[in-house]
Amino acid sequence: MDVIRCCVRLSVVASVGPFLNPMDPIAFLEELLSIPSVSTQEAALAARLARRMAEMGLAARVDEAGNAVGVAGAGPRQVVLLGHMDTVPGGPAVARRHGRLYGRGAVDAKGPLAAFALAAARLVGMVPEGWQLVVIGAVEEEAATSKGARHAAGGYAPDFCIIGEPSSWDAVTLGYKGRLLCEFRLAQPMAHTAGPGQAVAEFAVAFWNRVVAYAERRNTGREGAFDRLLPSLRQINTTVEGNSDCVGAVLGFRLPPDLAPAELESDLSALPRHPAATLTFRGHEPTYVADRSTPLARAFLRAIRANGGRPRFKLKTGTSDMNVVGPIWRCPILAYGPGDSTLDHTPNEHVEVDEFLRAIDVLEIVLRELMAVAGCSSVAGWKVAG
Repeated sequence: MDVIRCCVRLSVVASVGPFLNPMDPIAFLEELLSIPSVSTQEAALAARLARRMAEMGLAARVDEAGNAVGVAGAGPRQVVLLGHMDTVPGGPAVARRHGRLYGRGAVDAKGPLAAFALAAARLVGMVPEGWQLVVIGAVEEEAATSKGARHAAGGYAPDFCIIGEPSSWDAVTLGYKGRLLCEFRLAQPMAHTAGPGQAVAEFAVAFWNRVVAYAERRNTGREGAFDRLLPSLRQINTTVEGNSDCVGAVLGFRLPPDLAPAELESDLSALPRHPAATLTFRGHEPTYVADRSTPLARAFLRAIRANGGRPRFKLKTGTSDMNVVGPIWRCPILAYGPGDSTLDHTPNEHVEVDEFLRAIDVLEIVLRELMAVAGCSSVAGWKVAG
């Protein structure tokens, strides 16, 4: 009986017309791309996005963290669409060419965020009683702070969460590797370069070589990138401060599922280094992998097939706000959005217009299904175990 009621409710919701405040989807995304919003400098975009979401019929505001938030419906049950507004610097000029829209953030992640807002707008006035649809454009996802997601994590308790990151329109991302950042610093009395002692830079390089050797030992027998510890030397810089030669190096690590940030921190701290060298750690994010059998994942599979696609699951070697909110909300979660993630942060970043439009359609179908089947036993009360 529950299944029958769900199906009837879904057909009624699906028969209602499109949202009342239509907006040209491509022009909307182009507008978002035209407003620079590198991490910590998202205020102008947040204000514009909130205004546009209000024009679409969502109850919109900029919250205390600087996130742009748009809400449709009211009720104890929530679907949260968590994207991010910030980008890395650089990128191509905003332009439409040959069916593509270029600009920093077209893929990572204003494209997915725009798709979220447009899909939610199609449901304005149609969100079932007891449900709330929340679109969040978060700040500082590209920074180690994840300020916007951390603020949202304490303010919502969703039944379902979709993270706005590029997966391509016909795929969903189930997991992201963990992260740890390590800063190596060393200062020693100045010495002539022709002298017998080692320079501070050499001590930093020696430590980096030990880190690489440690990672190689740990990765023995592991072939997939998702299961390997991936170290990177992000920065190395020498300076003179007073009578001291100084070196600073930043090391980044992408963590496999079986390595917690605290364990890696302990292992790195135990590696040999100059006795005066210090290590400082930040950006602790554990790996997070979602369940592929949830009602949320199944809804995406059906929606992608309904649009002519062959759905796929992905695991990513980077991090996202899923790493932050997933362990807290413990609800069905995945990442979805238009765009080719290999174009993230590149000078050629762009999204295919057709793919962007298809992603909006997929999201609309998913949202309709999730909220229409509230009474189904397969959905009601679903939470991640453990």
